[in-house]
Amino acid sequence: MKAHDGLYIDGAWRPAGGGDVIEVVNPADEQVIGHVPAGTALDVDTAVRAARAALPAWAATPPAERAARLTALRDVLLARKDEIAETVTAELGSPLQFSQAVHAGVPIAVAGSYAELAAAHSFEERAGNSTVLHEPIGVVGAITPWNYPLHQIVAKAAPALAAGCTLVLKPAEDTPLTAQLFAEAVHEAGVPAGVFNLVTGLGPVAGQALAEHPGVDMVSFTGSTAVGRQIGAVAGAAVKKVALELGGKSANVILPSADLAKAVNVGVANVMSNSGQTCSAWTRMLVHASRYDEAVELAATAAAKYADRIGPVVNAKQRERVRGYIEKGVAEGARLVAGGPEAPRDKGYFVAPTVFADVTPEMTIAQEEIFGPVLSVLRYEDEDDALRIANGTVYGLAGAVWAGDEAEAVAFARRMDTGQVDINGGRFNPLAPFGGYKQSGVGRELGTHGLAEYLQTKSLQF
Repeated sequence: MKAHDGLYIDGAWRPAGGGDVIEVVNPADEQVIGHVPAGTALDVDTAVRAARAALPAWAATPPAERAARLTALRDVLLARKDEIAETVTAELGSPLQFSQAVHAGVPIAVAGSYAELAAAHSFEERAGNSTVLHEPIGVVGAITPWNYPLHQIVAKAAPALAAGCTLVLKPAEDTPLTAQLFAEAVHEAGVPAGVFNLVTGLGPVAGQALAEHPGVDMVSFTGSTAVGRQIGAVAGAAVKKVALELGGKSANVILPSADLAKAVNVGVANVMSNSGQTCSAWTRMLVHASRYDEAVELAATAAAKYADRIGPVVNAKQRERVRGYIEKGVAEGARLVAGGPEAPRDKGYFVAPTVFADVTPEMTIAQEEIFGPVLSVLRYEDEDDALRIANGTVYGLAGAVWAGDEAEAVAFARRMDTGQVDINGGRFNPLAPFGGYKQSGVGRELGTHGLAEYLQTKSLQF
């Protein structure tokens, strides 16, 4: 798609207040593919004012009509699925097939799920002698990351719209073209002017202005735990609600009774997906000592197959960050069995699919989020040891358990301090709540729990 040279505010594309622009670079070949405006604090203020002006009418719109607009949005996204995939591939570097299936396919499904929820959800209930009303929280400031650019937008915008909220979106500066495409889809779907607004820009400027704005009632942020803390502090000072979906260091626990080959192969695929740029990736593989060497060999063999399958990481800074972690893993005594820090290609921000063995729980690569195609394989002695290792980080976003008996896997999963656990390779469910324990965040996205984040309650006593 051709980049817009304006911001989408109050139902139209308008010039930004400043003249600065952001270059959009294809990470696969390092070529500039477009420019978007670097929105200012004044642009954010204009967008928030438009959202506030549109709030009363949209909040009063019957849920069935809000559902109809979401259905229309889903249909527009579906009709433009190929364009979405091509845009994500161009600015994120994701292989086209993955972009079609995941980057385009998943958010279309999520938009459809919220169209159905908006129509079916009960926005009031009885509790004894009270009627409890579930009302929109107001104007939402949504700040989204680059790793799943459309999915993260839809996971915030769709439930906010379903709830009757209006919003201002500040997307990641690395992937703004996908956000512009979404704004076009919103417009085509007939969402009223001012209900959705888009301000592209830099985090320390536009993002901070949005989080601080007194006209914003709630901030929904997905990104690093460090930035999440900053946003939480800003929002807390104003006593406004936050929803934070942050980092992860998820454990893939393979119990002795599991189908080892399947568990390892699926686990490696999970880590390499999206070039490792997934907050919920199972980046720690925990294997019983009796099967450890076999698992390491299987993981190394599986990872080698991804050398020509995965795309680059998003930019040069991220590439150097990931390579730095790989070098630190080696320095701390972990054993490389696949990949390494060397650049696998002359051009593009590529990182080799990497697997470490002999990783101990206290190592940096076992504690910190790397956000690249890097897997650490850890040894455990018994289930209590495995649980200690699995729960032994500041994160708690996702995880997996494999066992020959499903009940055995479920019993272990119940003891894990994490927000979502896949049992024996369970499929992604867009209706299941997604979010973390501990420093992986506050609040939930997707399904009815995601909708509830954008509602506040009022009780009427009779």
